[in-house]
Amino acid sequence: MVELVQDYERMRDEIDTAIQRTMLAGRYIHGTVVTELEERLSHFLNVPHIINCANGTDALMLSLLALDLCPGDEVILPAFSYISAVEVVTLLGLQPVLVDVDLDSCNIDYSTLAPFISERAKVIIPVHLYGQATDMKGLMDLAQRHDLYVIEDNAQSFGASYEMTDSIYFTGTIGDVGCMSFFPTKPLGCYGDGGAVCTGNERLAEAIRSIARHGQTTKYNHQRVGINSRLDSMQAAILSVKLDYIREQTSRKRVIARRYNEGFSDLDQIALLTADRPEHHVYHQYTIRAKNGHRDTLKSYLKSHGISSMVYYPIPLHQQAAYEHVKPTWYDLPNTEQLCKEVLSLPIHHHLTDDEVDYVIDRVHSYFNSI
Repeated sequence: MVELVQDYERMRDEIDTAIQRTMLAGRYIHGTVVTELEERLSHFLNVPHIINCANGTDALMLSLLALDLCPGDEVILPAFSYISAVEVVTLLGLQPVLVDVDLDSCNIDYSTLAPFISERAKVIIPVHLYGQATDMKGLMDLAQRHDLYVIEDNAQSFGASYEMTDSIYFTGTIGDVGCMSFFPTKPLGCYGDGGAVCTGNERLAEAIRSIARHGQTTKYNHQRVGINSRLDSMQAAILSVKLDYIREQTSRKRVIARRYNEGFSDLDQIALLTADRPEHHVYHQYTIRAKNGHRDTLKSYLKSHGISSMVYYPIPLHQQAAYEHVKPTWYDLPNTEQLCKEVLSLPIHHHLTDDEVDYVIDRVHSYFNSI
């Protein structure tokens, strides 16, 4: 699904030089390279404040902690997603409110959320899944009407964008806070764990930076309860190199996605996820829906022909044993449950050749022609 070693080999000289420079500087935690990366990310995303942290899950936790919420306050988030957001919400004693997603985009549909906004609701966490922005204009209008914070989970969509009020914004920079993951397979990934929080709110930025440093404002001066969440200098040096390549890599993945879309357009047995603006999508995953129970047999068929594929995600959050206590009892989540049975992600890393993409298309056609 990804070619991390091939990626390193292409950037080997630059990355090795950056690592050696960091080693010789002797500042392995909170070195100047971390500050420089924050400045570069701030410039790239056009957002005033970037706070690096240990991973994307910590980014979510730091953001929620900075809002000074109370136990039992409700957080609205999608049931079709990775576990991180609901995990953090639960650990902090908040109440998750799991909602359905749009069947065609796999993202939250703001127009369906009003019935789930109670007096205890304080936060909405839209997840920009698979590399595509949630419909943020409607969601931000809804949040403003109900006085809700918006924390964007941007772990899969670094570099994705969204047009709103005649301007284009990067995902993660539209809500009150945006959360990023630099896990190795993410659009911008390091060679370990890493994450960041971005915000245009100076008060929240100061709070998040303090919480991530044990609640310190200055050394040994702890004004609030915090945690220890740091991006080490080595990973910051690697990310700074890889940031230079992100636009080129994203451009190639958009070409591959267009080739897939054209190649699958005549197959009634699969549904293509919609991209409102393909030029804004970063295609962290290229995901199709295999209808009528064909997903798992298609996956096995592709594997037998040397093609990797992945299911993100096979079990919805409300059916996970750890979250039985938040299982919806008075409403259904049909789209989420259908997606968990149908979604299949195909290879789309930027090292794929046109011939390899055509081979995937051909094998998918061969499967459906054989049934």
